[in-house]
Amino acid sequence: MEERGGKLTVRAVERALDILMCFAHDQDLTLTEIAGRIGLNKSTVHRLIATLEERGFILRNGDKLRLGYRVWELAANLTQVDDPAQLLLPEMERLRDQLGETVSLYVQDGDARIRIQAVQSNQAIRRVAPVGARLPLYVGASSKVLLAFISEEEREQILNTIEWPQNFDVHVYLAQLDEVTESGFAISMEEREPGAAAVAVPVYGRDQQLAAALSISGPVSRLTQETMMEYAPYLKEAAARMGTMMRTVT
Repeated sequence: MEERGGKLTVRAVERALDILMCFAHDQDLTLTEIAGRIGLNKSTVHRLIATLEERGFILRNGDKLRLGYRVWELAANLTQVDDPAQLLLPEMERLRDQLGETVSLYVQDGDARIRIQAVQSNQAIRRVAPVGARLPLYVGASSKVLLAFISEEEREQILNTIEWPQNFDVHVYLAQLDEVTESGFAISMEEREPGAAAVAVPVYGRDQQLAAALSISGPVSRLTQETMMEYAPYLKEAAARMGTMMRTVT
């Protein structure tokens, strides 16, 4: 066991989970590719994979490896009624139809945000929003929301773990978070990628705790700052309905 951040962790379990996470963006990988990604020698990875394979978490096809049926058994439980990604999907579709842009739902995980659900715009030029994408917390409208509407203690802990890019003005960013808290929404213009814009609002779950960030995104040609200011109230209304759904679900 090792102690990290005041918590005891089991190294072998960490390594096994690292192996499984290698498949977050690739369907098939070789043992050599996995070993290279997680920085372990092939003999160690081979032993771990043998255990995962025996338990059904890894399947082998020649020299290629892929996720096994046990992973899908676990994933099936994510589609229960209390899973926000499924519970809020109809409301996200409604918002997409209302505003015509891609709608996404993000949650904070450590020093990053993860897109847990997305409804694509039907327009020819649109923002592609892959579910499961892990993005930095220091850029983007949703990131600002996920940091602005938590306690100061939580925010400070997260900010201390972020690896800030060189020449990034942290003081300006913190001032932006104050503005987001005051207005109740955040906007971003080409912060993460050229030509893209987004506006986001908080979604509160049980006990009025921040549960997620709801955003719409699209090209800057359509999502001008003025347009996003006009769309913000629609997002707030949708987020309020989502919050009610999350608080009343059994």
